[in-house]
Amino acid sequence: MEKLKQRWGIESNLQVILILIVFSINGSFAAWMAKPVTEYVGISPEEHGWFVYIPLRILLIFPIYQITLPIVGFLFGQFKFFWNFEKKMLSRMGLGFLFKK
Repeated sequence: MEKLKQRWGIESNLQVILILIVFSINGSFAAWMAKPVTEYVGISPEEHGWFVYIPLRILLIFPIYQITLPIVGFLFGQFKFFWNFEKKMLSRMGLGFLFKK
């Protein structure tokens, strides 16, 4: 746990536990939210087949995850960590211009 605390720049074991809980809850939440979004858009396995539906749903989970991660982090009192995490991740993906000062 010391390696995670040092890598993430945090100080307490409780904070590490909260961050890991946020990651796990948000992953499940993003996957759960993808179903109603695909239904709203009109994508279903019956109409488009599983070979189209599954990759599209996985691609949809990614932006949902990115959007909801700071929100879920806020609910657990870790907004600052997850906001910085998002900025770092999106910058590495070439979307750093979104956060220019």
